[in-house]
Amino acid sequence: MSSSIVKKGGLLAGKVAVVTGASRGIGEAIAYRYAQEGAKVVVSARTLEDGDHKLSGGINSVVSNIHEAGGEALAVRSDLALSEHRENLVRETEKAFGSIDIFVNNAAVTYYASTPEFSKKRYDLMMEVQVVAPFHFSQMILPGMIQRQSGWIVNVSSHAAIHPPIDAGSKGGIVYGMCKAALERFTTGLAAEVYDQNIGVNVISPGLIATPGAVFHNLITEESKSRVTPVEDMAEACLRLVYGDAKKITGKITYADEMIKAYNLNPKPLIAEC
Repeated sequence: MSSSIVKKGGLLAGKVAVVTGASRGIGEAIAYRYAQEGAKVVVSARTLEDGDHKLSGGINSVVSNIHEAGGEALAVRSDLALSEHRENLVRETEKAFGSIDIFVNNAAVTYYASTPEFSKKRYDLMMEVQVVAPFHFSQMILPGMIQRQSGWIVNVSSHAAIHPPIDAGSKGGIVYGMCKAALERFTTGLAAEVYDQNIGVNVISPGLIATPGAVFHNLITEESKSRVTPVEDMAEACLRLVYGDAKKITGKITYADEMIKAYNLNPKPLIAEC
């Protein structure tokens, strides 16, 4: 546990935030950073307990760390490939804390294979979790945000959304790139749609972060380790995307390092090591 203390009167005091894919890595870090600024955080993922998955982490552990630091949090297990789980996540959040002010679509499921080898089952699953789910969540939470004339949605993307050089060769990430490109187009379209409602909608890519998933997929190598971005930078950038005048910080397709420089951010230590 770090020395960071939850600020009851912080930047997000009184706000209710939902973070998906928050059992480990980027989602966990965002949940901690929001809690540190006084938000009531609902932590969602498929993994309930540390040890339930081949990768370390679990939403109960994240919530326990937030509680220990003096924050408020709730764990809601959700498989975002299932519409009923998505609906339950929103319902349980509102039951526990009230209306949702901030929603972070971070959850992802990723498979790498060439186009001829990519199965329909895996294709459908990736699209459901990374494209359909963020759209569905927006449909559920936007009526309340529009009524209150306030709210923030953050979608987590990837550099994979950028068109690759034709001579770069394939590493099996076409479907992943498709999902993220769709998510980015959805973000800018939604930002324009709700601009007059004082709702900020942004998409951010983390860069290469040494999360358990990145390590599992062998993305951290001798060649790439010099480009690794601290997870604290991503958490700080995602914090900056959920407060202030929504009309001045919406419709962004941005990156963690870009946000750190543009807003002169000083990433804070997190509640626990990620």
